[in-house]
Amino acid sequence: MNQAVKGPIKAKHQRLVLLVVALVVLVGAALLAAWALRNQASYFYVPAEIVAKPPEPERGVRLGGMVARGSLRTEADGVTIAFAVEDGKARVPVRFRGIVPSLFVEGSGVVAEGHMGADGTFVADNLLAKHDENYVPREMKDMSREQAEQVMRETK
Repeated sequence: MNQAVKGPIKAKHQRLVLLVVALVVLVGAALLAAWALRNQASYFYVPAEIVAKPPEPERGVRLGGMVARGSLRTEADGVTIAFAVEDGKARVPVRFRGIVPSLFVEGSGVVAEGHMGADGTFVADNLLAKHDENYVPREMKDMSREQAEQVMRETK
């Protein structure tokens, strides 16, 4: 015999329904966030990876490596530079238009943010120059260690 449920839902069942609804909402929010950020992720590549399997053109990526010696040149407009980034295995040509960081020199580390152009050149929108652990500010380059320590004590 089939009896209809009379009265309110049991507390045990209410908790189960609430848990299922909360889980569905949480999964939905995670999927919505992942879908919204799908094109915003900026992946990091080294030159060997970009040469082996280049990302699709116009996809935002980061290219990291060393600025190849002898590759840095300024274009005729004075604000566009062209150089190559290498990692010991491959070389990728890069073009950047804008103000170059003061630490950006040949042989130094660099992270370029941008996208691959259709011609195989990486078009950088932003350059981040990296320095090694022996970095010394330009103003302190000609100071002795004692003089540099004295300046540091005075600025505290």
